Amino acid sequence: MSPAAQGADRPDRAGPRALRVLAGLSMLSLLLRLFALGGRVFHWDEGRVGYWILRYHETGQFHYRPIIHGPFIQHVDALLFHVVPATDFWARAPVAVVTATLPLAAWLFRRHLDERETVALGLLLTGQPLLLYYSRFMRSDMLVGAFAFVAFALLVRAYDTRRLRFAIAGSAALGLAFASKENAILYVACFGGAAAVCYDHRLVRAATGGDGASQRVRRDVAGLRGWLDRRSGRLPAAVRAAGALAALLGAFLTVTVLMYAPRPEIWGALSSVGNLLSVLDAALVDTATELVDTWLDRDGGGGRSYLAFLHDTLETLAFGAPVVVGFAAIGALADGYGVGGDAGRRPLVAFTLYWAAASVVGYPIATDIQAPWAATHVVLPLTVPAAVGVAALVGVVDRELTNGDESIPDALRRTVENARLGLDFAAPVLIAALLLTAGAVGVVGLNADYWNSADREDRQVLQWAQPGNDLQDTMIDVAAVADANEGTDVLFYGTDAGGGTQFYVANESSLDQPPPGGPSWHSRLPLPWYLERADATVTSSAPGSAPEEVLADPPPVVIAHDDARDEIEGELDGYAVREHRFKLWSEEVVVFLDRDALARSTEP
Repeated sequence: MSPAAQGADRPDRAGPRALRVLAGLSMLSLLLRLFALGGRVFHWDEGRVGYWILRYHETGQFHYRPIIHGPFIQHVDALLFHVVPATDFWARAPVAVVTATLPLAAWLFRRHLDERETVALGLLLTGQPLLLYYSRFMRSDMLVGAFAFVAFALLVRAYDTRRLRFAIAGSAALGLAFASKENAILYVACFGGAAAVCYDHRLVRAATGGDGASQRVRRDVAGLRGWLDRRSGRLPAAVRAAGALAALLGAFLTVTVLMYAPRPEIWGALSSVGNLLSVLDAALVDTATELVDTWLDRDGGGGRSYLAFLHDTLETLAFGAPVVVGFAAIGALADGYGVGGDAGRRPLVAFTLYWAAASVVGYPIATDIQAPWAATHVVLPLTVPAAVGVAALVGVVDRELTNGDESIPDALRRTVENARLGLDFAAPVLIAALLLTAGAVGVVGLNADYWNSADREDRQVLQWAQPGNDLQDTMIDVAAVADANEGTDVLFYGTDAGGGTQFYVANESSLDQPPPGGPSWHSRLPLPWYLERADATVTSSAPGSAPEEVLADPPPVVIAHDDARDEIEGELDGYAVREHRFKLWSEEVVVFLDRDALARSTEP
């Protein structure tokens, strides 16, 4: 048997039972992500992207704008809103559904992970608090992470089986990652760096003759040749390689063009060669140019130092992912010392550790704001060594509690006695059991704490532009008032506060198509999402305007920054006042509601 065949026929370490468990975990993952999905008010960034999705849904016009990231969620939500209402729940649902499939990706590693490790990986991908919180968030970080993780898993399976279809599927998944967010390029960089380091280790071991590595290097080369031979018969090697490369590029470019092509131009792309070339140019050349101009050819850091962003990342990991970080350290040690027989020093574990380390170092360079969601890109690769750590601890406990004919109570009693004396294997068993218990309790506790949280106390995991959840009820009332009203529904009272102009837009019609008119539409977020879906008619006043003139005949809803409350409250007799936290820090927004209009809106 050839080396290539030996590599392809090497048995999987996890069987069908693990697949059944992973399928169950995927269903549990979906339930966790969908339960009360609309319970947290939209974040500033959710409101920004959501507003332009509503405009795209209404007009059918789409052109890529790097500032609101990849088009995947925009296309999916715009289609979804044709069959379901545009609510917080349904806007977030695509992210929840995509990330709920992550536990199934663990099955693709079954040649490298045993059943315990595979199931442990599925558990971590299901319930890790940081991943779960941002899987319930209408933002593209978890989308790019999920697609890139699946792409990596498919490429691993392609290497294990020497089957081109897995590589093509992986290329398509990578295309979806790039269609989700531009930082997919960082995943490719991490993959390349981790692969180079891992293979360098193998070459060093081969040169020193250690660990049978020289045979494995030769097997890698022979395996690639054998795979090409089986795929293409007697064709020349260069032709075979070109065919495989064309298939991979074709899958990636097909997804990229379908996602990035402008609408409605794409629907007429096949009507002529000129139209097709124009669409391809917009989807590939223009997209790449805009991406480079916006994200690569710029000054990074947002005025903050690299160390400040690094501190933010490490702080988020400490508060949002302590269990994964701890178990990953245990897994690295367990795998490095050969726990699990021939599983010791597995390339998969080393690869994901290098990937995570590169992400810790790289993301503080790439980001320009304090963004806890960036830590999800570190947590995803860490789940693999963490799963090895969990499985190693479970193995320690299982071997002792099932050893001999002693009952579990007796075994536990003997464990405690021996741990106290520190004489034999019982102390490690007790430590392993305590670590597993602490990890389980920690995961459940953190998820309970962060669930739909908009609390300043959770600021290490929540991004600072998160309003308070009580704002949701007020926006429901605003929508009801707007629905029953004729004419202007909402006035944003412009003011200078917080170092800039708040709420004022000189020309409201500029918000029909991106980019928005200035100077301060973004200061309203996430309110435009709620007002647009309510079809409210909105206007605003310029800072410095006389309150008595602006509010001589006010609409039923007036929204102002807290700094302007005192100067306008006296002009709004008969209005209920509702004040809400607008950011995690001290910024607040005040909503004035005409009591009579509110009462009419609730009449049957």
